[in-house]
Amino acid sequence: MITQLVTFEGPEGIKLGLMQDGKIYAAPRYTAVQDVLNDWAAARDRLQKVQHDLASRTPVAGARLRAPLSAPKNIYFAGANYKDHIEEMKRKTGAPLDTDPKRLGHGPWHALKATGPTIAGPGDVVTTPSHTKKLDWEIELAVVIGRTCKNASIADAYDYVAGYTIADDLSARDHIGRDGVADNSPFKWDWVGQKSFDGSCPLGPAITPHDFVGDPMNLGMKLWVNGELMQDSNTSQMVYNIQEQIAHLSSRVTLQPGDVILTGTPSGVGAARGRFLQPGDVVRHWIDHIGEFQITIE
Repeated sequence: MITQLVTFEGPEGIKLGLMQDGKIYAAPRYTAVQDVLNDWAAARDRLQKVQHDLASRTPVAGARLRAPLSAPKNIYFAGANYKDHIEEMKRKTGAPLDTDPKRLGHGPWHALKATGPTIAGPGDVVTTPSHTKKLDWEIELAVVIGRTCKNASIADAYDYVAGYTIADDLSARDHIGRDGVADNSPFKWDWVGQKSFDGSCPLGPAITPHDFVGDPMNLGMKLWVNGELMQDSNTSQMVYNIQEQIAHLSSRVTLQPGDVILTGTPSGVGAARGRFLQPGDVVRHWIDHIGEFQITIE
């Protein structure tokens, strides 16, 4: 039995809920997902106890799911972290990418994605930013932090995870680099223009607590555009696993409850296909033990 944390909109406004078998129940004690994460040690125990009582309660009628976290504290995204995606990029670009950077002693690579207006949720419409004609999809397993974390060891990294949700790290591919800046310049790369426009981080449909997700390093993941399967992979394809990413990030910065780590995308992105999102496209996302949600592009 999987019990998930959700944010929903109902007759009384936007609320925290618990979802089980697709039914949404009002959550006791807390008012928002961030409140749960701020008190995760206690909330985790309460969730274990209440999950068996939910079926006897009355679900919320007419509830509409929203992004489970409307304003993550910080959003970190991993680059080139799926073996199948690295091979795909090598074929497409001819770049000398290494499919096993760990062999060379390299650590994971992360950058920041803005929070706030970048967040979209289930059923939302995402407006194509005016500065791009190459809007691309990237399904990712998103790790939600539930405890303050600094210098975590790889062995202890899961102790800081509250749960997991699905993210789409939408990317403006024609803004990878800045025009007129030399390719070897450290100021070439336009991460804001490529990764941090409004609506660029759809999240949903729920947060599955770590205790209920099974092995997060063996989850099937799929993305469809207008019903056509584009990405079909598994989290086992990660180069740096979740524990390695948390350990590395926490050696650089203190991770906080409500931080979200996007752990990389597998092969099947639009850039490799020469195909990009257009107004009217419907993008559907699914990851095992988390669920599915869709957005529409305008």
